[in-house]
Amino acid sequence: MNTLTPERDLCVEKVKIDSSTITVELSDGRAVSNPLVWYPRLLNGTVKERSNWELIGDGQGLHWPDLDEDLSMEGIIQGRPSFESQKSFQKWIAERRKRGLAAKFA
Repeated sequence: MNTLTPERDLCVEKVKIDSSTITVELSDGRAVSNPLVWYPRLLNGTVKERSNWELIGDGQGLHWPDLDEDLSMEGIIQGRPSFESQKSFQKWIAERRKRGLAAKFA
């Protein structure tokens, strides 16, 4: 068995985000932390936007509706950063600026 591949009954239970880290607590008791800089939309989101997350795919992923960001539990466990292109991210930043939401890093 590949220990990096999550089992189907394993799911996300809690998410904690501070200024530099995202930590995901899993149903088997593990907590996995990754640098927030790997997920630019989360990094540039407000505390309120980061706090508004929901489970998707029976707990196999996370969605932040205010940031239009989705992360899979498998990607978090395997330590995969965002695959978003720089062009897409810059477009997202420009839209935020139009709405008066400043970016921390762009």
